[in-house]
Amino acid sequence: MLVVSRRSPFNLLPGLAGSFILAAFALWLAAAPMLHGTGLGALTLAMLFGLVLGNLTPARVHDGLASGVQLCKQPLLRIGVALYGFRLTVQQVQALGVQAFLLDVLLILSTLALAVWLGVRVLRLERQTAILIGAGHAICGAAAILASAGVVKARNDQIAIAVACIVLFGTFGMLVYPWVFSLAPTLLGDSHSFGVFTGATLHEVAQVVAAGQAMDPQAAEAAIVAKLIRVLLLAPVLVGIGVWLARSGDNREASARVKVPVFVLGFVVCMLINSWLPLPHNLRQWVVGVDDLLLAAAMGALGFSTRLCDLRKAGLKPVILAFALTLQLIVVGGLLTLV
Repeated sequence: MLVVSRRSPFNLLPGLAGSFILAAFALWLAAAPMLHGTGLGALTLAMLFGLVLGNLTPARVHDGLASGVQLCKQPLLRIGVALYGFRLTVQQVQALGVQAFLLDVLLILSTLALAVWLGVRVLRLERQTAILIGAGHAICGAAAILASAGVVKARNDQIAIAVACIVLFGTFGMLVYPWVFSLAPTLLGDSHSFGVFTGATLHEVAQVVAAGQAMDPQAAEAAIVAKLIRVLLLAPVLVGIGVWLARSGDNREASARVKVPVFVLGFVVCMLINSWLPLPHNLRQWVVGVDDLLLAAAMGALGFSTRLCDLRKAGLKPVILAFALTLQLIVVGGLLTLV
């Protein structure tokens, strides 16, 4: 009699295939004309579709797909985060200037600090949930939440809650920012300044692109590069979160064992390669496409393994935290842009 191990290819294949089919559909739909300008990226769509399918699938089938789904949520996700570095170059950061870089750094630090203080101390949320919501607002939305989840050892429901908050308030900002710009394009100085503000305060890359394109070319370019700086800061922020968690734990010696996650190093290496030894255009486009597929598969797998009953348990507290962080980004980001 043939005995198939739990981690054999026979067990992994159904979950892997399902996750990648879901990811491919989300990527196709995100690029469809009907969703153009909505800011709904492939990662968000994959997670939403996975959430729906996961809660409609019978328990027996759900268990049969679990091994492949788990592979997408962990090893393949880490590879996807590392390959994300091919979207950035050191030159892009230098071109925008020190002011935009400092603006992003100050907003990231203040947003994460507020998330931990308000989320944990005031609202009594679990620390992992507060950090994930803070990282999603501070850095780059769902991609930052996925990357941070491995550092804080978050559960599926905590990740799903954080992503839901990003979708809700990021979509609000994506619609409101161009409207405000149309009414007062010089509110923050000029189009360039408004674009930097947009890239420094909106959550998802897709949301920033949609909002910038609804303004003017100068604002769109500044918004995208300011957003890419936030993505670049993902690596040091993850290391910082790991060190802080170790030092704030019960075992003070844990800080001595803190290691930089391999996927963070991979992220930095990919960015440096893209900066100094750029790949041919066609090869780079292929790598970015593979990365999109890996990240979307991870989001689909995450949604599939998340139960709605777990989300309902969280209540309104995560939404309150997300609202406070969004307001803080707008107010502090606006003031820093004017300085």
